[in-house]
Amino acid sequence: MASSSSSSSSCALAGIALLFLLHAGNAAAYPGGGDLRYQFLSQQNAARASMGLPPLVWDERVASYARWYAQSRRGDCALVHSSGPYGENLFWGSGTGWAPAQAVGAWLSERPRYDYWSNSCYGGMCGHYTQIVWRNTRRVGCAMVTCYNGRGTFITCNYDPPGNYVGVRPY
Repeated sequence: MASSSSSSSSCALAGIALLFLLHAGNAAAYPGGGDLRYQFLSQQNAARASMGLPPLVWDERVASYARWYAQSRRGDCALVHSSGPYGENLFWGSGTGWAPAQAVGAWLSERPRYDYWSNSCYGGMCGHYTQIVWRNTRRVGCAMVTCYNGRGTFITCNYDPPGNYVGVRPY
């Protein structure tokens, strides 16, 4: 019986390890701050959590689109939306040394400008913030590139499903 019990324990431990690996593969659970996915997700998910919203998860399909679009802007670093199938936040910073947290921080700094009751922005833009906290958005993919000829750093995050529908509250 001891070997049967030992075998059952080994199977249970293997099952737990498999569940841990599957969960760790979910982008919402990246443990290291050095991982770009974690850097893009951590602040956005903290903002969503503060509103009682589920976390965004990293989606490689959406990230592939973001990488494609960031590469296409590498020559001019222009803040022009892709007009693709996703919601989109863009950031540009002059020079190098920019990090995902700075772009996400800039987008989240719009929070005080959003008035829930009138569902509008006051004193400037707030659409980057509302896209991050859009209730129905579940997946995100982001990318950043250093633009040619010292034009700066271009960062994009794309959101699926998109948000920011006129007349609809984000949460």
